[in-house]
Amino acid sequence: MLKVLEGPSLAERTTLRLGGRALAEVRVTSRDALDDLPGVLQRLGGSPLMLGCGSNILAADGELPVVVVSVDMDDAPAIVGETAEGVVVRVGAATRLPRLLGQLASWGLAGLEGLAGIPGSVGGAVAMNAGSYGCEFGTVLRSVEVFSPDFGLADVPHESIEYAYRHFGLKGCHGWFVVTGADIVLRRGESAAITAAMRANYLKKKSTQPVLARSAGCVFRNPAPGVSAGRLIDEAGLRGKRIGGMAFSEVHANFLVNEGAGRSDEAFELLQLAKEIVKRRHGMDLTLEVKILSWP
Repeated sequence: MLKVLEGPSLAERTTLRLGGRALAEVRVTSRDALDDLPGVLQRLGGSPLMLGCGSNILAADGELPVVVVSVDMDDAPAIVGETAEGVVVRVGAATRLPRLLGQLASWGLAGLEGLAGIPGSVGGAVAMNAGSYGCEFGTVLRSVEVFSPDFGLADVPHESIEYAYRHFGLKGCHGWFVVTGADIVLRRGESAAITAAMRANYLKKKSTQPVLARSAGCVFRNPAPGVSAGRLIDEAGLRGKRIGGMAFSEVHANFLVNEGAGRSDEAFELLQLAKEIVKRRHGMDLTLEVKILSWP
């Protein structure tokens, strides 16, 4: 079933709590309804925006020419097999990462401990190839279930997946697609040790990143191996820099935070300021990691 909501607020659907109104939101509540999705999107107009928890989105204020597509199917993680590579777990796109990690720890399955403290959904982790502390979601993918106008609902095997640093794509798919689930392969381990590693990673994040603030995670990609975007922003004198209600975090300079009454134009101004100063001082271009909707 597809549920259509008129004019959803992006400020209510993103962790930065910024953004105006989309044309509509289409919630996918069953796989049977996916064949109707292209027609519904065409009728509504605008560009489709695949949205999970909204933890990597910076949206402009005002009316936005997008239609939000969200997967609202509660597919709990399940062990579906075991191969020479490891234990295969099937999980739905709407599953929150903390829920998945907790389940994996209880089963004694290792491989994603580095993602502890990331608040997004499985669908978002796939689409952004989420990573932390040397761990990337793409490295454990066995297959991804997606729907697209090109090939309908399909399980895409690992060899047809393109992933790199904060990048995910499908070979042969030239238009939009929505991730509905994934099969991941993990290795067996001791539940207590896995839980301890996840806790240690979370506490490390909490001490070095503003994990409880209204943010969208790191806003810029590291421009080169061994070169930290956060360090460049810090050296540019922008740690804690505020414009209105938006600021670069005092805890980690590559985190843009909404201090309570921030506006999108203030966020865009800070990002542009960082790009200009880093380019002038270091000759390096900062590339956005956060997904921007309607940069002014």
